Amino acid sequence: MQTIDLSSVGISGPTAFRNVAAPKLYEEAIRYEPGTHISALGALVAYSGSKTGRSPADKRVVRHPDSEADVWWSSVNRPIDTHAFAINRERAIDYLNTRSRLYVVDGFAGWHPEQRLKIRVICSRPYHALFMRTMLIRPTEAELAEYGEPDFTIFNAGQFPANRLTEGMTSKTSIALSFEERQMVILGTEYAGEMKKGVFTLMNYLMPKRGLLSMHCSATSDRKGTHSSILFGLSGTGKTTLSADIKRRLIGDDEHVWGEDGIFNIEGGCYAKTADLSPEDEPEIFNALHFGAVLENVVLNGEGLDVDFHDTSITQNTRGAYPIEFIRNAKIPCIGAHPTDIIFLTCDAFGVLPPVSKLTPEQAMYHFISGYTAKVAGTEEGVMEPTTTFSACFGAPFLVWHPAKYAQLLAEKMQQHKVHVWLVNTGWTGGSCGTGSRIRLPYTRAIIDAIHSGVLAHSPTVEDPFFGTATVTHVPHVPEEVLVPENAWADKAAYRTTAAKLAAAFVENFREFESDVSAGVLAAGPRQTPA
Repeated sequence: MQTIDLSSVGISGPTAFRNVAAPKLYEEAIRYEPGTHISALGALVAYSGSKTGRSPADKRVVRHPDSEADVWWSSVNRPIDTHAFAINRERAIDYLNTRSRLYVVDGFAGWHPEQRLKIRVICSRPYHALFMRTMLIRPTEAELAEYGEPDFTIFNAGQFPANRLTEGMTSKTSIALSFEERQMVILGTEYAGEMKKGVFTLMNYLMPKRGLLSMHCSATSDRKGTHSSILFGLSGTGKTTLSADIKRRLIGDDEHVWGEDGIFNIEGGCYAKTADLSPEDEPEIFNALHFGAVLENVVLNGEGLDVDFHDTSITQNTRGAYPIEFIRNAKIPCIGAHPTDIIFLTCDAFGVLPPVSKLTPEQAMYHFISGYTAKVAGTEEGVMEPTTTFSACFGAPFLVWHPAKYAQLLAEKMQQHKVHVWLVNTGWTGGSCGTGSRIRLPYTRAIIDAIHSGVLAHSPTVEDPFFGTATVTHVPHVPEEVLVPENAWADKAAYRTTAAKLAAAFVENFREFESDVSAGVLAAGPRQTPA
């Protein structure tokens, strides 16, 4: 294995192995990480300890004169001073120096050759190295030989806690970023997704400075590669599932940039939820979880080490990471033409949003800034009924600039390229969760197919009485009785009460952004009483 000298960043004790191949990382994980296994499918199975998801409340951004005017200081971006960041970094480096073996992953963020960044990850767990080897774009041998110094470095000392007495710390977990130092320091969490989203946060800062729109979305293209579409959606809305479509070519499942000559994926891999995964419903994802992939926090059964994807006793957030080329219809390089369609996915557990609506440009801006979905009862402690969730630009935890910055960039792109925009509900119909039923995945796939074929652009619509959007009333292979929400509810009064409640939640959430949008966008929001 190739080694690398890290003395320039203060690491000189342990041996540091650079860009170790996947089979060797398997060996390293089995040998040095107790509890790691190889599943019957061939994926490396690893566990992230007590943290099985991101810790957004522990994320900090260095407040610095060079960038503080750019940052949306809020619950999303909490400040930390340069001294506290330096303490955390020294703490991480001191810990990494106590390890006998370290792993360095050098890769790229961004498939566009003129926009990509060189990312270096320094960690002590082979699982983390394999994860980031999967999620970054893997350099060729020639590119690696000429790699030079990185543009951004992640110090992952996640096994070691932050010092709670350090100014700005609120727990033993800390994820701190400095745009000026081009560094990220992780303490007190071994959840691998923190590294992935740290890179995305960096891109969300740098790309808009270049006039490019960074987006939390999946993207596909037609077979010829001449037409692309993008799908926005929060966790659980089906973004990864719907983008793994054998009829399309996959550009990427989660993070993209829309530039002057089209769109490009930021990542070299995919990171899919695996709860209840089955080869029947999601064959592309299931078949990608073979040798070279990583499975996080899943339950294994018996000596055969079969994965029980239905067992979420460790966490609801079981995940699988795999190189994008493991998807047989992946488009390599992961670059696409300007989108013809934008799809906002929402899982409306209240059952009042139509399965598919066409949005005006103003409505598109409103729903993009809102970023709505719903949490379902039973998925989180204390959630007893459907709960509204709003995440600006469908990715608030990873934004750096104010949401209006990204919304304005989106508006400019939409206008320039005359893009159709759709709101697709993958949640409930005929009633709220517990009364109605989940919209069947084949119906949603049929809706997406009709968008991509151009059929939906000419389908009849009616105006939604509460949200003002154009509800599509005919989609091939979808029963018409589910397309208009009120028609699908047996209790019409309950529908109107529930719809008014959700509309009011939209209005209340948007108050934060009223002063940053035009009157037309504000008027495009929902009504609390039906038209």
